[in-house]
Amino acid sequence: MTRIGLDVFGGDYAPAVTLESLSLLIPELRADEILVLFGDEHIIRAHLEAHPEISRRTEVVHAPEVIGMGEKPIKAFQAKPQSSVVKGFEYLKKGKTDAFASAGNSGAMMVGAVHVINTIPGVIRPASVVMIPKISGGYSILLDVGTNPDAKHDVLFQYGLLGSVFANTVLKIENPKVGLLSIGEEEKKGNLLVQSTYPLMKEASSYNFIGNVEGRDLFNDKADVVVCDGFTGNIVLKQIQAMYRIMEKRGLLDDYFSRFNYELQGGSPIIGINGNVILGHGISSALAIKNMVLMARDLAVSKLNQRINEAVMDFPI
Repeated sequence: MTRIGLDVFGGDYAPAVTLESLSLLIPELRADEILVLFGDEHIIRAHLEAHPEISRRTEVVHAPEVIGMGEKPIKAFQAKPQSSVVKGFEYLKKGKTDAFASAGNSGAMMVGAVHVINTIPGVIRPASVVMIPKISGGYSILLDVGTNPDAKHDVLFQYGLLGSVFANTVLKIENPKVGLLSIGEEEKKGNLLVQSTYPLMKEASSYNFIGNVEGRDLFNDKADVVVCDGFTGNIVLKQIQAMYRIMEKRGLLDDYFSRFNYELQGGSPIIGINGNVILGHGISSALAIKNMVLMARDLAVSKLNQRINEAVMDFPI
C-alpha cells in the first residue's frame, strides 16, 4: 500500500484550496493508495464529514500549528513541532508515509528535506527539478531551479547523474542526453563555474554528456537533461512562467504552450534525499495540488531514490 502525505495547511490559499483538491484527487488514486492529511484535525474532519467518499480514502494526523509563508524556516521548524510541515516530515522519516507534498513555506520544506530526511549517502547537494515541455512532445529536465544558488562544479557534475537517473526512471528515457546550460555551445564558453564543470562532465562515464546547450535548447530535442546552478535555473523557470501568463492573458495559447501551465505538474521534486518530497507553488490551485500529490505518488512508485542511491554508489565523485 502506498501512503502519500499532504500538508493541508500549506499554501497561500490553504486550507480551503487543499481541501477542495481532494474531490479532484481521490478518483485518480489507485485502490491501494491512501492519503495522509496533516493539519488541524477539527477543520479537516468537518470537511470530510460532508464527503464520505473522501473520508474512506484518508487518514488525519492532528497538526494544529502552521508555519507561515513569511516565517524564517529554521526558527519556525524548531519552534513549531506540531506544525503540518514538521509532522509531515516526521511521518516520512519513520516510514509511515512514502511521500510528502506541500505548497507551504519552501524554506521550511528544504530544512525538512535536508536536515530531517537527509541526503542520500554520497550526494553532495540535493536539487529541485522541473519538467519543461518539448516542441516535439515529452519533456526536458531542468535542474537545479533554486535549491542551491551557489553550487560548485562538483555539485553540477553530480546533478548530471541525478538528472539522468530521474529522466530514465520517471520519464522512461533510455540513455538520456545531458547538457550543461551556458551562453554558447563551445567548450570554453560560459562563466567560471560552467568552464570548470565542463571538463568533469566531458569525462563522465556515468551519464551521456553532450556538451554545452543554450537557453533555446530547453524546448527542442538536443538534450533530455539540462544542468545549471539554482540561481540561473530559478531565473529561467520564473521567466518561462511569466511568458506563459502573458500568453494566457492575451489569448495566444495553443496545445503546445498550454502545457506550460504549472498546475499540470503541480510541483517540483527535491531529489537526492532519502525520501520523496514535492514542493508546490505557494499560489497553488486545487488542480495544482491534485497534480502535486499525483507526482509524489509516481515518485514513490518509481523507487527513484533507490535508483539514485545505486547510481551514486557505482559512480562516486
